Amino acid sequence: MPICKPTDLRTLIPEPLRLLGIDLGDRTIGLAISDAGWRLANPLETLRRGKFSRDVATLADLFQEREVGGLVVGLPLNMDGSVGVRVQKTRDWAKELLRHHDLPLIFQDERLSTFEAEQAMIAADVSRKKRAGRIDAAAAAVILEAALAEISR
Repeated sequence: MPICKPTDLRTLIPEPLRLLGIDLGDRTIGLAISDAGWRLANPLETLRRGKFSRDVATLADLFQEREVGGLVVGLPLNMDGSVGVRVQKTRDWAKELLRHHDLPLIFQDERLSTFEAEQAMIAADVSRKKRAGRIDAAAAAVILEAALAEISR
């Protein structure tokens, strides 16, 4: 399945399949899941990155378990909107993932997603220690929420 536009997802993914939000980091992968109606995004978990084959196997299990029909991958653009090394690494990772799993995939600008997630957790009085373990999944939820908003427009 090629990388597509957000507006294409509704035609490519049958209901009630869900979207999985992915915040790809150097050491972790933050994950968030949508509801079946694509209205809400919830933080799911943070995976510690390992070998690509192991990460793909873990994600494959999650795709089945959570009825995932499409992927929203955060694109780490520079603050000025330019493309850097991290963007290319993310694109390469996503393309390799698509070689193993034929799911519709879109990229979503993730600038400030971690900052927004952390601010929300601080406002909810989540301790610093708990925030550290949950921030990547919360950032994935921010990324997924942005994509859901764009899709619903």
